Amino acid sequence: MIRKSPYKFFLLTLLLIALDQGVKLAVHFYMAPGFAGQVKVAGEWLKLHYVLNPGMAFGMQLGHEYGKLLLSIFRLFAMVGIGYYLISLAHRGAPNGLLWAMSMILAGAVGNVIDSTFYGVFLNNAPYGSPTPWFHGQVIDMIFVDVWEGFIPEWVPVWGGQYYSTPIFNIADSCIFIGVCLILFFQRRFFGEPPIDDVLLPVSGPDPVEASVLPTENETQEPYTNRSADLPSDENQPHTPESDLPDNENHVLVLPLQDDTIQEIHKADELTIPVRQSPTESE
Repeated sequence: MIRKSPYKFFLLTLLLIALDQGVKLAVHFYMAPGFAGQVKVAGEWLKLHYVLNPGMAFGMQLGHEYGKLLLSIFRLFAMVGIGYYLISLAHRGAPNGLLWAMSMILAGAVGNVIDSTFYGVFLNNAPYGSPTPWFHGQVIDMIFVDVWEGFIPEWVPVWGGQYYSTPIFNIADSCIFIGVCLILFFQRRFFGEPPIDDVLLPVSGPDPVEASVLPTENETQEPYTNRSADLPSDENQPHTPESDLPDNENHVLVLPLQDDTIQEIHKADELTIPVRQSPTESE
């Protein structure tokens, strides 16, 4: 895998955060809340509808006195964790699709953290009775996909008899949703085995093409033959005087002697052959 720089992915994160915050501030300052300020974008099914969300994405809330504070703190830790994970994936050479998806999720997390942390102070939209405006800001939602609204039938468990409307969300929620969907749809591509080019295959033997031209064992090893017949006879061969022989006992001296006169004596792990003295020298 090739190590990648995370900066271009953080650039997408910054662009999405700027878009999210720009739209939220525009809705806050130029639209009236509720149905009074609703704007139709595409017929009756896509509208801009300004609402304040004190809880999580798509209007979900934690039913606890400190639920909002816990949610804001969780978002802060999640933001840091996602950012660190994005850097780690880039350094490990993860697929670009996974890195783009993680940058979108990070943008959504940061966008909603900004709302929760600062909007209660700068936009004064913290819920009534909050212990502090810090970390109690309400998230601004505005995208309304009006697919269906009405009362849920009584026979439906838990939600029966309640009024239901398609959740209203913002760009940060959309970034998180799209990023998670991309990871789920392409998880086998993102987290599957690396391509064959990136895997070192074990070498079990020579290449079949090369093996066809390699010499065989019979060609590389000559059969045993009796070499004694090829040795020259000592007839008509001059005798080497003993004085001309080397003094080093470890040298191997090979003389043209008959097979029955060769004696093997091992000295200093080397094969040495004693010199046969001529009859005149022995007398």
